[in-house]
Amino acid sequence: MSRGRFITLEGGEGVGKTSNLSFIKQWLEQRQIHVVETREPGGTELAEKIRQLLLTQHAETVTAQAELLLVFAARAQHLHHVILPALERGSWILCDRFTDATYAYQGGGRNLDMGAIAWLENAVQGDKRPDLTLVLDAPVEIGLQRARLRAKPDRFETEQQAFFERVRQTYLQRARQNPDRYQVIDASQSLPDVQAGIVKAIEPLLQNARI
Repeated sequence: MSRGRFITLEGGEGVGKTSNLSFIKQWLEQRQIHVVETREPGGTELAEKIRQLLLTQHAETVTAQAELLLVFAARAQHLHHVILPALERGSWILCDRFTDATYAYQGGGRNLDMGAIAWLENAVQGDKRPDLTLVLDAPVEIGLQRARLRAKPDRFETEQQAFFERVRQTYLQRARQNPDRYQVIDASQSLPDVQAGIVKAIEPLLQNARI
C-alpha cells in the first residue's frame, strides 16, 4: 500500500498558489497518485463556516487571539475529518496553507507569541507535520499588485504593507530553520520556471513512496 504524503503550499498574497495547486494536482495524478486537494482555513463544512468568519469584515473587531483560536478550531476539524483519514487511505494531501500560515499571519503579521502558536500546534496536531512545504515567495509589492486584480479584498487583504512584510519574513525564517521540509520557490519568475522548481522539489517524495 502506498503511504500518503502531505504537501502544503504557502505564501503571501498574489504569489500564485491557486494556479500552482492545480498544476501540482495534475502532475501527481499523471503519475497515478490519488490526490485530495484542500485548503485552510476550510476543508470541511464547519471549517468553511469558520473561514467565512475569519475573512469577512465585521462591525465588531476580531481580536488577534480570537482569530488564532478560530484558525485552530477549523484546523482541528480539517485534520480529523479530511487530512488524517486521507493519509491513512494512502492518498496524498495537497493543502493550500496550513500551520505555517498561522505562524506567518498571526505570529508574524499580528505579532502574537510564537510559543502560544507552537503550544496550540502540538495540542491540535500532535506530531503530524507536512512532508513538504513549498513556500512561493515574491516581493510584497508584486504580490499585492497581483492580488488587487482579483475580487474585492477580504479582511486580511486590507492590511497595510508592513503586515505582509512581516508575514513574508516569517515564512522565509521558518524555511531557513528547517530546510529539510521547506522549499522556497521564487514566485516572481515566469510560470514555467516556477513550476519547474516545484517539480524538482516534489520528485524526491515519489522515491520510496511505498511501504
